[in-house]
Amino acid sequence: MELDPVIHAPTRLQIVSLLAAAEEAEFGFVRDTVGVSDSVLSKHGSALESAGYVAVRKGYVGKRPKTWFKLTDRGRVAFAAYVENLQRIVAPSGLSVVPDERV
Repeated sequence: MELDPVIHAPTRLQIVSLLAAAEEAEFGFVRDTVGVSDSVLSKHGSALESAGYVAVRKGYVGKRPKTWFKLTDRGRVAFAAYVENLQRIVAPSGLSVVPDERV
C-alpha cells in the first residue's frame, strides 16, 4: 500500500481534492482557494497534467486570457485510490478519512 507520490505533495493533494468536487475550476479560483502564488500553482498544475491527472484548458473571457483545470478520469481513479490507501494507513488508529455513512 503506497500513497501516489504525484498526489502526495500537500499542494497537489489540495488541488486534486478541490477538482474532485468540481467539473472544472478557473486558475484564479484554484490559486485563491489553495492559497498559493501563480507560479506555484502553474508548477503543480504542470506536474499533475504530465501525470495525466489534470487537463488544462486555455481560452478567453472577453479579451482576458483564462486557464481552467479539470480532473481527468485517470485523475479521479488515482485520487480515489489515494484516499483508499490513506484510509488503510489510518484505520488502525480508529480514525477515518472517509465520512461516516451512518450519520
